[in-house]
Amino acid sequence: MSKNTLRVALTGLVVGIVTAANAATVPDYQASSHWFTDGQASVSEKSALSREDVTAKNVILFVGDGMGISTLTAARILQGQQAGEEGEENLLSFEAFPYSALIKTYNTNQQTPDSAGTMTAMMSGVKNKAGMLNIGSDGLRADCASSKGNEMATFLDLMESEGRATGVVSTARITHATPAATYARIAERNWESDDALTDEARSNGCKDIADQLVSYGIGDGIDVVLGGGRRHFITADEGGKRTDGRDLTAEWQEKYPQGVYVETGSELAAIDPTATDKLMGLFAASHMSYETDRVASGADEPSIADMTGTAIDVLSKNDNGYFLMVESGRVDHAHHAGNAYNALNDAIALSDAVQAAVDKVNLEDTLILVTADHSHVFTIAGYPTKGNPILGKVVGNDASGAAESTPVLAADDMPYTTLGYTNGLGFADLGTETDADVRYGSAGDNGRKDLSAVDTQTPGFHQEALIPLGSETHAGEDISLHAIGAASYLVQGNVEQSTLFHLMTRATAVSPAE
Repeated sequence: MSKNTLRVALTGLVVGIVTAANAATVPDYQASSHWFTDGQASVSEKSALSREDVTAKNVILFVGDGMGISTLTAARILQGQQAGEEGEENLLSFEAFPYSALIKTYNTNQQTPDSAGTMTAMMSGVKNKAGMLNIGSDGLRADCASSKGNEMATFLDLMESEGRATGVVSTARITHATPAATYARIAERNWESDDALTDEARSNGCKDIADQLVSYGIGDGIDVVLGGGRRHFITADEGGKRTDGRDLTAEWQEKYPQGVYVETGSELAAIDPTATDKLMGLFAASHMSYETDRVASGADEPSIADMTGTAIDVLSKNDNGYFLMVESGRVDHAHHAGNAYNALNDAIALSDAVQAAVDKVNLEDTLILVTADHSHVFTIAGYPTKGNPILGKVVGNDASGAAESTPVLAADDMPYTTLGYTNGLGFADLGTETDADVRYGSAGDNGRKDLSAVDTQTPGFHQEALIPLGSETHAGEDISLHAIGAASYLVQGNVEQSTLFHLMTRATAVSPAE
């Protein structure tokens, strides 16, 4: 039997397969599928991308704290479903960026990292231990003396030294680990104000994070500071935590007499960016509200998109360029509480802020980066039918592949949700209450709950967890980095988190060393 005869014999029963004498063709019903045409368009778009070696005048770094890849997936589906779509085909604004990479997040002493170590890596180009901000790994956590001589410069420092404008924005306390890593050098991330300093730290001259922010002296100082954490800048008599009698908000205003200090969203909206060179806004005593709580309560706080837009307007007046870091800090807090509702909605709010930045800047001279510092033990599981509410219970498909009408039951004859956590406080049904500080039973009471009569899509629903802990933990897998604009082609591959610093210095032609 010849080779051609054998080939025909083996494939003759398969409809549409042709003999070796003919060329294989894609049938019309295949080529007309939107999956097929969308894929073609995507590849064509990628092949047309320019890789010109353009220097970035400006850099905007967005950090979704705890915004791992499973969070992105669930958030994109939720955003699509909020728009009346099935959700799976949706993309968050930055997921459509042309360049992306995977980032390895471990600290030098932990497989699963914390925000201090991960943001230090991004800002300094050097990985370090968990809990320390811009202190090399020869230092010891919470040991002031060991930090001396191990302080590291940050990308924000370098941009200030070059005469460029700088800004730090966060929905968390502005003294919290991620925003603090842009400007502070300290052996303990929890030394946010002087009340937390140890006797050893005081005796060795370590300054708390809020103090370091206000006394920051590189260049002409940080130009825009917007976020929460007012309590770390004022005394107990004023409702704060400081024990040294200092009002750092007043000191900031004395330092920058032409600067503008605000405490509400209304005040921020009323400023004139064209006449404002220095801006500080502290909008909450501790962290700012979750986005959905902010809207529902009518709290006079700006959205993360509002803060981003105002910061860009102020910073862009500097002809030399600027660096802006924007953190969506409360994605992380909602995950720690086991509350996917707020984690996903705050991730969507960050996506809106990214889009606001894209719409406002010139991408020919601006590099926009979107990443996370680490992920969480947050899962998307079961076999829900396509379009099933991402916050809902799993509804599967029947033997023919069609959606069933009732939720799937687990081996214990109870329904379960698509979203869950490997560890944490576990199930709670708080209705419309979403405050992460609410406690809802002991961590040991973490067994399976009958969700049959529970609305799992309410703001106050907290997903079940497998392992009972007092707080859900970070996870150790890679996170993503997305890039658009000047020099964005540098973002590719699987890289150490510390490489992000070098991407920014390379893109801006800022020298990281003498």
